[in-house]
Amino acid sequence: MSKNFSRRDFLKLAGVGAATTAVLTGCGPASKYVTRQQYLEMPEYNYNGQSTYYATTCRECAAACGLVVRTMQGRALKVDGTANHPVNFGKTCARGQAALHGLYNPDRVTDPVQRTARGGDATTIMGWDAAVQTVADALKNNQPSEIAFLMGMAPDHLFDLVTDLAKTTGINAPVRFGALGAFESRTTLSKASEVVFGQASIPFFDMGGADVVFSFGANFLETWLSPVAYTRGFSNMRRANHTKQRGYFVQFEPRMSQTAAKADEWIPVVPGTEGLVALAIGKLAAEARGVSMPRAFAGVDAADVAVRSGVKLETLERLAGMFANSASALAVPGGAALGQSNGLGTAEAVLTLNALADNLGKPGGVSFSPVSPLNDEYHRPASMKEMQDFIQQMAAGKFKVLFVHGVNPAFELPASLDFAGASANVGQIISFSTFPDETALLADYVFPDHHSLESWGYQRAATGAAQSVLSGAQPVVSPYFNTRSTVDVLLAAAQLAGGDFATALPFADEYEFIQNKVSVLVGEAGGLFSAPDLPTFIAYFQQHGGWWKTEAGFVTPSAPDALNRNINVSEAQFAGEGEFVLLPFVSPTLGEAGANKPWLQELADPTTTVMWNTWVEINPVTAHELGLENDDVVKIVSEAGELEVPVYLYPAIRPDVIAIPFGQGHTAYGRYAAGRGANPAKLMGPHFNEAGDIAFAGMKVKLEKTGRQQFLSRLESRMGVYGEGMGEEH
Repeated sequence: MSKNFSRRDFLKLAGVGAATTAVLTGCGPASKYVTRQQYLEMPEYNYNGQSTYYATTCRECAAACGLVVRTMQGRALKVDGTANHPVNFGKTCARGQAALHGLYNPDRVTDPVQRTARGGDATTIMGWDAAVQTVADALKNNQPSEIAFLMGMAPDHLFDLVTDLAKTTGINAPVRFGALGAFESRTTLSKASEVVFGQASIPFFDMGGADVVFSFGANFLETWLSPVAYTRGFSNMRRANHTKQRGYFVQFEPRMSQTAAKADEWIPVVPGTEGLVALAIGKLAAEARGVSMPRAFAGVDAADVAVRSGVKLETLERLAGMFANSASALAVPGGAALGQSNGLGTAEAVLTLNALADNLGKPGGVSFSPVSPLNDEYHRPASMKEMQDFIQQMAAGKFKVLFVHGVNPAFELPASLDFAGASANVGQIISFSTFPDETALLADYVFPDHHSLESWGYQRAATGAAQSVLSGAQPVVSPYFNTRSTVDVLLAAAQLAGGDFATALPFADEYEFIQNKVSVLVGEAGGLFSAPDLPTFIAYFQQHGGWWKTEAGFVTPSAPDALNRNINVSEAQFAGEGEFVLLPFVSPTLGEAGANKPWLQELADPTTTVMWNTWVEINPVTAHELGLENDDVVKIVSEAGELEVPVYLYPAIRPDVIAIPFGQGHTAYGRYAAGRGANPAKLMGPHFNEAGDIAFAGMKVKLEKTGRQQFLSRLESRMGVYGEGMGEEH
């Protein structure tokens, strides 16, 4: 149809007025019928040498940042942020910029395939009709309780479709998971929010309006929740103007992250004592104010906390005075502080500091982001404990068919959970992966989805924005390979399966499904735009890259008894034997899925400048005691497993802690990722905090010398940083 589609027909479909204007920029509803050709056969609305821009949504994480992609002659050339998007306001992170390296990745899955044997490389190319029939047979030939979907944290429109399918047919509700969400301890934060504020959601911390910010492990400048949004807030907090002074920032964490490096003070607390430090600051701040002691902080002994945490009592008193006397103080819990056995108590203690500061619902305080359109509440991803339960069901043979999309559990989950072993007891595994990752190798079939820059869809912003946001996605180029939208595959398969499946999904294609979902917003008051009908609304939706409210819709937390309840921060329990606490952290450059993009591999880590590999950070004092030098390879042994990595002498880490970035160590996933570095998930045991999140920062490990060296590629000068080679005679 698209090859014979004339400009006159194009404008007929578009209608008149604003919708026509949108179409002429390549963003209208009729643009779905136009093939975005490359170089030789140009669509009529493109001109040689001139760029066409498309608004869409980044799917490199689930933050829902808006993008504008510049294309020329059918090729995507440059990614930038959408200037007025409420989440990122024109900014992007490195992973967003590198989305083009996913689009043009030479190792993409190009066709639907059937694998000859699980775990092997041998495959047979299938036609899409046969692929759709395979999905249809999997749906209709199994009992609803035997069908499972495991999905990533994006996109939301696919999650909504599978949820609708589950509600109508009785199949298992889709399970969502992402390693990034596990390292963020989202379940712990939302559970603590429910306990303290009465709402199980992710709070929004208004750093931009705060004078003093205390962060307990929240690495918001790198990977935490919505890093672009929080980086903007941090920048505003640090910017002095005629109405406010430059904000003061303190970071409590055992290792200096990029966030800690930007702080006025980095406090290297003993791992697992962050909650006690928060309680001590609360007690001392109440005393400094001269108010009656809140019950929440009354039971803590600040002097004892000083001994246990490694933070001097004088420092605690000084920081508490700063917190008490600030006009707008803010406390933020996150990351490694919650990834302990006592993570829930720690989160409750830190959140309660905000009740003491009386900042709830105020500028510079804690609020809840408004619920996104097409959503009634925050739907968190599965906790690691829930994933363990899911894998146990796999191992028990409960699932006859497993569909996987947008997540790579064979890599992202701790090896101790044994996803690969459990998958052997699943009758049929169908992956919709765009890339040949580890989980795709375990699948019987791989039916590749389009890349995100070739896709329709939408994503809800869970946090990071003051407005209710539904961020829209559209293709910026035609699909380069013989891929197909997973939504289109499921819609077609549901019709072939018939019965309740056909009834649940009565849509011709993905575009019609999205139209149906967003139609409830037509005529909605207070939005970025209004439209008299659905076609015009869709034209604006694509042109602007989504729909959001124009006014802030923060919800004020309700915490009338937050200060009058007991908070139990138990002593952190560390699993395994060894003298060092292992601190895995998400690579700020690679994230959980960026290792197949050479731009990100080449991008130097912001604190170590290492590229293309994995390293273990060890304090130089500790390394000297162990007889270790830079680039010495050590074996790290935990109760769950072992791995070998080269040493990086890192002075900004506690002597009793070692740290490893998560993001490398792939055994598949293409030429840029496979066989490079190590995966610290091999060292993580199945230990959880009270909320069910994995206690990823609660492992004790041993170090063993191997006698080998592996020189790390890094941007820094070893002579300039460590003085190696200086003063020698030549």
